[in-house]
Amino acid sequence: MPFSKEKQIKIHDLMVKARLLEERLIKMNKSGLGFFWIGGAGEEAFHVPLGMLIKKGEGLDYDFLHFHYRQSATLLTLGVEMIDVIRQMHNTAADPYSGGRNFVNHFAVKKWNVVNVTSPIEVQLATCIGTGVAHRRHGGEGITIVTGGDAGTAEGEFASALGWASRKDRELPILNIVTDNRYGISTPFAEVHCDRPIAERGRAFGIESATINGNDVAESYAAIEKAMAYVRKKRKPYLLEVKVSRLYGHSSASGANWVEGEVDGIVEFEKKLKNAKILGEDDFKKVREKYEQESIEAVKKVLKEPKPKPEVIFEHIFADRKDAEIPWPPWLKK
Repeated sequence: MPFSKEKQIKIHDLMVKARLLEERLIKMNKSGLGFFWIGGAGEEAFHVPLGMLIKKGEGLDYDFLHFHYRQSATLLTLGVEMIDVIRQMHNTAADPYSGGRNFVNHFAVKKWNVVNVTSPIEVQLATCIGTGVAHRRHGGEGITIVTGGDAGTAEGEFASALGWASRKDRELPILNIVTDNRYGISTPFAEVHCDRPIAERGRAFGIESATINGNDVAESYAAIEKAMAYVRKKRKPYLLEVKVSRLYGHSSASGANWVEGEVDGIVEFEKKLKNAKILGEDDFKKVREKYEQESIEAVKKVLKEPKPKPEVIFEHIFADRKDAEIPWPPWLKK
């Protein structure tokens, strides 16, 4: 492993925390405590290392993050609290990301440059161009990081992002990450793409690229570190394709049931930790029990919290409601 024993233990802890959170969210959806679930169970071996290597903060001296809706492990690594994700799942007024207005795993954290996650796919590949331009003008080591799925690479925004990032003498410091689980909702990869690595598309734009096994913690950490170092120093784009698993299907719309035959990155990492005598079965059990209990206690607390009031439905739409040209509907006047 390219990192210390302590760091491996921390990575395992965060991976299990992310998995237990996603499984709790699925249970909430199936028991009627949340309208919809979509998340990143199966991508923890990549997204935890990503979160550890991000330069976290607000403003152009730090990384700008344009994520999609399978990013819970990264956000937990950055410091998101499990209970706040559960608040969004239950759509309570205390949801810090959308005030109870959005699907779960749709994060927005201004103090960490986490740009609002959207439900339409690949919107982030259009908006990331803006912060890429800003980072280029500003200089320093802050970079723009954008993530999306393999299905979205068939959309125009993907080519637009590559084109804008690779213009001669105007290159943008953007790390473009494609998490490839071989499916677009229920459509297999082969029905949409040729059987070649997505990362190869970077060659047409003169962009450095790589394809890695995102279910391997060590390979993921090393690849992210290399890609980030390139973008930070060269101030040029990098395309990283990451092979990951989708352990509970696309979303609750497809049942959110366990998928047989997929590689589980946590299981694979635990084998290595056990063989290296860093952690054992008792340790694995204790970590799971810890976060299982935390998730249960969080749900109990959230169920007692109020839902958003109808009269606030139009808040957070305009920068300042007082100056908005569109008046409050008469039935919602303050």
